[in-house]
Amino acid sequence: MTENNADDARVASSGGGRPRWLPIRGLRLVALVTVLVVVVGGGFVYLRFADPTEADLRADAQLIGKTELLIGVKNDVPGVAHKEEGGRFTGFDIDIAYMIAADLGFSAHEVRFLRVEDEDRSRMLAWDADAKRNIKVDLVIASYSVTEEREKASNVSFSAPYLETEQSVMTLKDHADVHDLEDLAGDHKVCTLSTSTSASPASEAGLDVKRVGQLQTCVEGLRDRTYDAVTTDAPLIAGFVAQYPGAFKHHDIGLSTPELWAVNTGGNEALRTLVNLILYRSLNDPDDRRWEEAYDRNLRPLEAASLPQPIAADEQPFVPEVEVRQWPWE
Repeated sequence: MTENNADDARVASSGGGRPRWLPIRGLRLVALVTVLVVVVGGGFVYLRFADPTEADLRADAQLIGKTELLIGVKNDVPGVAHKEEGGRFTGFDIDIAYMIAADLGFSAHEVRFLRVEDEDRSRMLAWDADAKRNIKVDLVIASYSVTEEREKASNVSFSAPYLETEQSVMTLKDHADVHDLEDLAGDHKVCTLSTSTSASPASEAGLDVKRVGQLQTCVEGLRDRTYDAVTTDAPLIAGFVAQYPGAFKHHDIGLSTPELWAVNTGGNEALRTLVNLILYRSLNDPDDRRWEEAYDRNLRPLEAASLPQPIAADEQPFVPEVEVRQWPWE
């Protein structure tokens, strides 16, 4: 993971053209310069005014020399992020995590997934089973929807979104159709995740909402009729609908507000820029099919069991262009 960077001080254009990186005696101001170089006591001090290179970002993100990337993920959601009996993680979030890790320079065996509870996603803390305690992770990729309120937290810095979806409802198969959240008002007991964005619309609709730490708890409670319904993002529900054929019904409740899942880099701005760059290239490179393959492998097989409820948009969300220099002297 070590980068061999050229010494910017020695990079200048050859021939008659004007060099872009210039030593300055006293102080010379060059119009449209990328860098000012000041001679101070025989040494050089660089004042960099341009966009960073990827090497700059990797250094600023503290990735240089790093041998393991810690990623907080869910572990109990089929199709999204699920830990198999042998310890292997699978799902859409997992494939996106591997894609990002690879482009950051980490091979699959250098990635370590740790279970993150919903309430710990903003804290960048995940459970280390070996140490038997929560530890700090580098990234959280755990169906984490972007909201203005969440962005106010000191340890939250969202990337551009990597999936667009919506809130939905799951009931037992014999339940009447649910067209909106108000259909669950009255004596219905509704389960959702502790910090889920789904809780607010449900509460505003006057529902009796129980918040829990893991979605599996909601599903088990629905199966034994402790709860009458589960509400959360559609991909989280879809895996269970497909896993238990004939047991559950997935309802489209017609909410217009999208849920945009993004990566939390925990206040590491350079790392966020790198993640955005990876997502931008994934979206705009026609030869890069990793996002599409992740969707086709994990989410598309769940669609049939969830009809008429759509699971998610099957196209990668828009990502603004990320400005980086390709070469130090640009």
